Amino acid sequence: MRLLALALLGFAAISGADASAATIDTVRARGQLLCGVSSGLPGFSAPDERGAWKGLDVDVCRAVAAAVFGDATKVRFVPLSTQQRITALQTGEVDVLSRNLTWTMGRDAGNSINFGPTVYYDGQGFLVKKSANVTSIKSLNGATVCTGSGTTNDQNIADYARANGISLRTLTTEKEEDGAHAFFGGRCDALSADASQLASFRASMVKNPDDYVILPELISKEPLTPAVRHGDDQWFDILKWTVFALIQAEESGVTSANIDSFAKTTSPELQRLLGYTGSMGKPLGLEDGWARNAIKQVGNYGEIYERNVGKGSALKLDRGLNAQWNKGGLLYAPPIR
Repeated sequence: MRLLALALLGFAAISGADASAATIDTVRARGQLLCGVSSGLPGFSAPDERGAWKGLDVDVCRAVAAAVFGDATKVRFVPLSTQQRITALQTGEVDVLSRNLTWTMGRDAGNSINFGPTVYYDGQGFLVKKSANVTSIKSLNGATVCTGSGTTNDQNIADYARANGISLRTLTTEKEEDGAHAFFGGRCDALSADASQLASFRASMVKNPDDYVILPELISKEPLTPAVRHGDDQWFDILKWTVFALIQAEESGVTSANIDSFAKTTSPELQRLLGYTGSMGKPLGLEDGWARNAIKQVGNYGEIYERNVGKGSALKLDRGLNAQWNKGGLLYAPPIR
């Protein structure tokens, strides 16, 4: 019996090793990364007027492609609905899911997917017309709220209403953008989604964004996080450490514009991060310049944030919790050593 158990453990170890190599081998053989994104959420993932995909979630996948191939353009974006997104990852339709997906226990443990580092700390909020003079969610007692199905939004609204002794009716649509259209079309008193989504809808769907306000309260924690399938530790490590490299680069002052000036840096930490010493690519199965390629071609986390959702973008979002840990935020990369 003991020999059988040992044999089974050995088989499991071999199977795990095979699984850990499967995704990167498939990606390299294909010649491109398949990245699952939203069907259109400006600031996070949406095609521009020329059909080129842009956004924070898009740039995460471009960074992974740069780390794997040395070329951030070797990625194909697969637009997925809320209902499709997790199944598409599970079945191998995409290699990475980078689609404003909230990291929850149920999704992590119940859907056989692994979440990498959080790339945007968010929370569910409410958008209302400024002319309604609503200043608090509690003032919406008896109101109808539009929201998308297949998300945590509907349950969060019900939990909040019950906990605060108010009544909120929900009008649920299949797609988040359909809920936004319903709200802007006057079918609801408020729109509820992640605050970043509300900012995106407000900036892209109406002529006068200033006619609408996002209420100050958030009713949930929504860590938006890219994910990969269970059972592939190497691919999971590649996703994790690519994101951590972008975060560390910002903390260390390394940008896409000045990265070449660090070629002769005397900082041991930066020498390892940029692949000049330490052979840090070997454990990932990548070239030692993997992080340097990602940072140079896509930018550090701060650059990615500012051009897509920051104050210089249409969304004009504060860094807030998405600032570096030493500047009042939650971004923190483990040591690259």
